[in-house]
Amino acid sequence: MEKIAVGSDHAGFRLKEFVKKLLKEKGYEVVDVGTHSEERCHYPVYAAAVARLVSSGEVGRGILVCGSGIGMSIVANKFKGVRAALCHNVYSAKYSRLHNDSNVLCLGGRVTAEGLAQEIVEVWLSTPFEGGRHSERLRLIEELERENCR
Repeated sequence: MEKIAVGSDHAGFRLKEFVKKLLKEKGYEVVDVGTHSEERCHYPVYAAAVARLVSSGEVGRGILVCGSGIGMSIVANKFKGVRAALCHNVYSAKYSRLHNDSNVLCLGGRVTAEGLAQEIVEVWLSTPFEGGRHSERLRLIEELERENCR
């Protein structure tokens, strides 16, 4: 059973709870790093918690939700080996996996309805990495990480 970490701030809490339920129904083991309410909080705390789990290999993938998804994406991409993709549509979700082997999905709780979020998550989970010419591009990204990240 694949482990997926989820996290949100207050603006993404409701959508995170929806996604968490969806993941459990599909048989995934969910690691919820918080937040656990709609009380105002700081998104970098939760984005970092999920990104650390993905970066360390403790979980295979992560899903983050804030108001727009932008802040979570910025923070998660600061971690070595994390390829966080902000997806507001199914096409982006599919190609973030096919071409970029994204391992963290970022969603906007204030801009993504539950039905669309479900479609995005399902496509993101079921789309494999295509490999081929895209593997060389990922190797270049990893090289940049080694050069520029501690």
